[in-house]
Amino acid sequence: MQFNDDILKKWEDILNEVNTTDVPLECIKKVVIKFRGKGQKTINLGSLRKQGLDWEEIETVVTRTINEAGDSIRDVEFVVDITAVAEMVQPETDKLLEKLR
Repeated sequence: MQFNDDILKKWEDILNEVNTTDVPLECIKKVVIKFRGKGQKTINLGSLRKQGLDWEEIETVVTRTINEAGDSIRDVEFVVDITAVAEMVQPETDKLLEKLR
């Protein structure tokens, strides 16, 4: 499914307003682990998928990386894949809106 830039911008605005605690890996583009002091490590989930890893294997990679870094982590940032979220949510939104007509 292709979305134009205006629709993706609207989804980005919506997602920026949502306070999330659990996000499916399928909706994450990258995980950025920031370390105390200097440095960071970026795990690109899209690249891992292209290498043939399934979502369970990717979850293992992310979890292992975070656990190994332990107390040296200052922050973990999840970069949301706006297109993936839109592809998951838009069809259901369309169905709901159709019922309101």
